[in-house]
Amino acid sequence: MSYGQGGSQSQWDPWKPHSQQSWNSGSDGGTPDWAALAEASEARTKRRRLLFVGGGVLATVAVGAAVAVAVMNAGSDDDATGQPASQLPATAALPSGSATPSFAPTSAPPPLDPKDFISSAKKDTAPLAPDTLFPGTQLTMGSTVYKKGPTADTTGCATAAQGTLGPILTADGCTRLIRVTYTKDGIAATVGVAVFDSEAQATKAKRRADKKSIVKPLTGGGVKPFCAGAVCRSTTNSYGRYAYFTLTGFTSGKDVTTKDTAVFRTGDDLAEFTFQQIRRRGEAQASAAANR
Repeated sequence: MSYGQGGSQSQWDPWKPHSQQSWNSGSDGGTPDWAALAEASEARTKRRRLLFVGGGVLATVAVGAAVAVAVMNAGSDDDATGQPASQLPATAALPSGSATPSFAPTSAPPPLDPKDFISSAKKDTAPLAPDTLFPGTQLTMGSTVYKKGPTADTTGCATAAQGTLGPILTADGCTRLIRVTYTKDGIAATVGVAVFDSEAQATKAKRRADKKSIVKPLTGGGVKPFCAGAVCRSTTNSYGRYAYFTLTGFTSGKDVTTKDTAVFRTGDDLAEFTFQQIRRRGEAQASAAANR
C-alpha cells in the first residue's frame, strides 16, 4: 500500500469496520492527519448521541401510549359486556322495576263475628235454658252480690208479660220468654228474656215497647210479691235476636222514687249481666265454629 500523494488507496469509513481513512497528502510523509481523525471522532460521537436521544423519545412515546390504552381499558365496561360502554343499552332499555317479583300478602282469615251467631235462629243452635243464661245460685256485679230466686221458661210469651208488652211480643213473633228473679236487701228484680227468630224482630219489639210494656214479676221460692200495684222501675233493650226487660221494686210494696238509687243500680246490674250472657253465648258458638 502506498501512502504517497496520488496513490490509489481505500477510504476509511468510521461507521464501517476495518475501513481505512485517507491521509493528508500535504502532511509529512506517513504522519496521520490528526485533525481529520479528531473531526471524524467528534462526528461519530454526535451521531450516537442523537440516536440515543431519538430512541429515548420513541420509548417514552411507546410507554405513554401503553399507559393510555391501559387506562382506557380499565375505565370501560368491556370486561362485563364485551362491548364498548357507548354500545350499552340506554337507561330506558334496561329492565324496569316491574320485573321485581311480588308476593301476595299472607294473613289469617278474619275472626268470626259472635253477633252473627245470636242474630239468627239458624246459627244460634246452642242449648238454651234459664240455667244456661243465668247459672249458679247468685250473681256478683262488682262488689255487690245478688241472690238468685225462682226461674221460669215459657213459649207463651204473652202469659209472662203485662201491660202493653204481651201484644207486642205476640205480634213481633216471640217464641220463648225466660225469666229469673234476684233479690238483695229488700229489693227484688225480675229479668225477662224474649227470644225471636231474627234480630230484626227483637229490635222491632224493643222499639215498640213503651212505659206500660212490663215483664210480669216472678215470685215464690222465698221471694215475696213485689210490684203488685206499686210503682216500680222497668228497662227495655235488645241484642241479637233477644229482647230483654227488667222490673225492679221493693218487696215491702212501697213505691220506687228517683231517690232510690239502690233500685236503679239493681236493675242496671241485671240488665248489664243479661247483655254479657247473650254476648258470651255468641262468642262461644263463634269459637266452636272456628275450631271445627
